[in-house]
Amino acid sequence: MTNGATLALAAFQTSGSAISQTLEAARSKVEERFLEGGTVLLSVMDVLNRLLSSLDNITKALDSGENGDAGADLRSTVKSLSDLPSAEKARRDALSSLAENGYSLRKHVSDMQETMRYLRTFAVTVKITGAGLAEFTGFAQEILERIYSGTDEVNRFAGQIESLEKEVKLALTFGANVSRSHADTIPAVANALDNDARKIAEHRQKLGIIARDVAAVARGVQSKVASTLSALQIGDITRQRIEHVQSTFTLLEEFLDGDEGRSLNADARRRLQNVIQHLTAAQMNDMCRDFHRDSQNVVKTIASFGHDTQEIMRLRDQMSDGGQGNFMRALESSVSAAHEIVKQVDAATQQADQVSQSTLGTTAKLLEAIGHIKSVKTDIHYMALNTNLRCSRLGEAGKSINVVTAELRIFAGKLDDSADAVVDGLPALEAAAGRVAPAGDKQPGGLAENLTTAVSDIRTAADTMEAELKILSEHGREVAGKINLLIGKLDFQKDLGEVLAGCADALEEVAGAEIEDISDIAEAIAPLDRKIFKLYTMVQERNVHRDIIAATEQTAPAAAAPASAVSSDEDLFEDALF
Repeated sequence: MTNGATLALAAFQTSGSAISQTLEAARSKVEERFLEGGTVLLSVMDVLNRLLSSLDNITKALDSGENGDAGADLRSTVKSLSDLPSAEKARRDALSSLAENGYSLRKHVSDMQETMRYLRTFAVTVKITGAGLAEFTGFAQEILERIYSGTDEVNRFAGQIESLEKEVKLALTFGANVSRSHADTIPAVANALDNDARKIAEHRQKLGIIARDVAAVARGVQSKVASTLSALQIGDITRQRIEHVQSTFTLLEEFLDGDEGRSLNADARRRLQNVIQHLTAAQMNDMCRDFHRDSQNVVKTIASFGHDTQEIMRLRDQMSDGGQGNFMRALESSVSAAHEIVKQVDAATQQADQVSQSTLGTTAKLLEAIGHIKSVKTDIHYMALNTNLRCSRLGEAGKSINVVTAELRIFAGKLDDSADAVVDGLPALEAAAGRVAPAGDKQPGGLAENLTTAVSDIRTAADTMEAELKILSEHGREVAGKINLLIGKLDFQKDLGEVLAGCADALEEVAGAEIEDISDIAEAIAPLDRKIFKLYTMVQERNVHRDIIAATEQTAPAAAAPASAVSSDEDLFEDALF
């Protein structure tokens, strides 16, 4: 080897070593930065998944289903409240009819009481008149006791009618107050509840739309994160290509130090070094172009995250009513205020129901009592008839008793007429009682229970919304923070692109403008060519290699070996990957 060749080789080794050290520093930084970026991206993906989970919970709170539909409960209550004035008028009309029927019955009961007084008088007269006749003494006492028993029944009957009249009067008075109260409060309460039901529907619709918008933005970010994770392959690709350039220098040094390299003269060695310099410079330039393009795309995609997270935070603020508090909580207070008024309405309704039930019970008792009174009348009638028959056998002695017992039979008939009139009047009484609280209008628990359910549903929804919006807010801030961190960490061009470009420039400068011709030593350098070619894991590297060392496919058969290696299953798999 001449002194000039030795000096050229030493210069090449010195520059190559310096470049290799720079490349190693760049490789380490690429590996570190891309690994860190991937870790942050995965954490962003995790918090996005949690944010979407919060949105799903909010959507479930909004779509709570028919069993917990506060809006439906409110609308049902509004309808019932709106129907109350007409229902109350019908109830008052029924109570008035009930009072009239009660008054009519009381007149007949008064007639029965008057008749019983006459019957007692006649019975006492029979007892006095027949005092001298032994066979009438016990009989007259029996009639008198039966009349007393009937009088007690009639008086009890009268007491029940009087009790009924008091209940109806109280219900009418209470109903009049309720009607005035209804006129003053129900329209306003019904209107307020109707507005609340409408607000619930509108609010749910609004929140549902916003939640879908937030979910759409979040899923968009999720998709960008996934594509960015995929794009971060540029880091691994760049790291590998740097290693391949480093290994190329190492393989060259090993070749030159080996038997094949030592067999080359100084000029051949110089020309080989020049070609390798051009090859590594070309690989670095190609790598820098790809790195610049792909890393810029990554940074651009990540930068767009900032707008997306701002949009998520803006939509989150809308879901929280712009920070003005939870709408559902205010609605709970509004419905709770109406709840007290509705409980008063329920109280009035329950009292009217009690009157109705009491009247129906009284009617049943009156029917039973009328049966007893008619039985008394029948007993008195037959006792009087039996007395008449006995008196006829006594002749003149029984004539006076016969007159009295005849009157007893007449008045017993009047008692029957009054009792029949009462019986005839009872169906009308029962019908009026039924109209006071029609069975079809019964609502288990009343209006207040509907509102209690509505308030409970609203409170549950408010609690869920507050909790989930808080979680959503935390996740939104966390996403924003992580993305800001990510933007700072993945500015690859500033820290890495410049270093890689500097390495490429240094290699170009060492290589010079022209590529030396090595076709005459192609067979000698074929082993080195094959080893370098086998380093590559990307088609692009192989194409660059072929552009620089065309002799790989044009010269000796041995040099074609790499081409067959490329067609191996392993290389085809690598081609598919990259």
